[in-house]
Amino acid sequence: MNNTSIGVGYEDIRDAVRSLCAEFPAEYHRKVDEERAYPEAFVDALTKHGWMAALIPEEYGGSGLGLTEASIIMEEINRAGGNAGACHGQMYNMNTLIRHGSEEQRKLYLPKIASGELRLQSMGVTEPTTGTDTTKIKTTAVRKGDKYVINGQKVWISRVQHSDLMILLARTTPLDQVKRKSEGLSIFLVDLKEAIGNGMSVQPITNMVNHETNELFFDNLEIPAENLIGEEGQGFKYILTGLNAERALIAAECIGDGYWFVDKVTDYAKERIVFGRPIGQNQGVQFPIAESFIEVEAANLMRFEACRLYDAGEHCGTQANMAKYLAAKASWEAANACLQFHGGFGFASEYDVERKFRETRLYQVAPISTNLILSYVAEHVLELPRSF
Repeated sequence: MNNTSIGVGYEDIRDAVRSLCAEFPAEYHRKVDEERAYPEAFVDALTKHGWMAALIPEEYGGSGLGLTEASIIMEEINRAGGNAGACHGQMYNMNTLIRHGSEEQRKLYLPKIASGELRLQSMGVTEPTTGTDTTKIKTTAVRKGDKYVINGQKVWISRVQHSDLMILLARTTPLDQVKRKSEGLSIFLVDLKEAIGNGMSVQPITNMVNHETNELFFDNLEIPAENLIGEEGQGFKYILTGLNAERALIAAECIGDGYWFVDKVTDYAKERIVFGRPIGQNQGVQFPIAESFIEVEAANLMRFEACRLYDAGEHCGTQANMAKYLAAKASWEAANACLQFHGGFGFASEYDVERKFRETRLYQVAPISTNLILSYVAEHVLELPRSF
């Protein structure tokens, strides 16, 4: 593993996470992938060692760390050959609850999440007909006495089957009754064990990366009014807190993937002898690997800038989007180089390249597509006319 990467601080965190990840070698993750299973033992170990409670303030039983440290945890999981996508939801969902939840909600839930008694892994935003056009969501929440009644549908909602709580975005005021389309949306905390089978149903979606994700249906699901997070109608603003954190964390995971691919193919290119010399002696092999490394390093800088701004409480939407874009692009190019220069062996499961190749491809599409990031920068940074 090369040690020349940017952000070499936080070595105590890196060393500790690497040590834990070493207890779950490639064979473990390979078996989980082959069985289309969930890495339960790995996630439990992360929780037991306190890594899943990194963002929870110390007074609630957590470590009180920032998004920078959380991103390093996610990076190291992927850099070690794992897949932080199995558990990263708890990181970015946490900040929505911490920053916008009431003191009563924080006292009730955060200590249990920190101890591992509860998991907050899931966030219900995306819908089949709206995708990332979030303000157009059709799931509704209607106040009736001391309850809200939820009706609607969500899709690509991950880790529902391995979580206890879900953050849910629903419309509490009809779109045609608000001045701005971002108004009238609210966030709720849903107890999944109570909801499933009592107004909420779950349909798993089989997919190419063994990513536990689902389609959800709400039919008069009743949840207590006290499960509303923050003020009614302000949910879109609140959810951005989690989305910016999510993009920075996904960037970190892609950076971890990028380094894994670069390290893997570099080692292989030194050892693989063809026509009497190592393939890594050929510039046609060297240059794509070197270019991938350069791009991962550059993305790493933007990741740390996005996290720095987030931790300082400053606006970081632009940096979080750019970090996600750069990191996803860099990891995908590194993945292609790694697969290409492994030749046929890159397609063999025992080398883990094909598994990581599939996993990192997801981030060209989710949690926000590359085209939407480009549109965001064009409109909000370059002040070009809005394209949609």
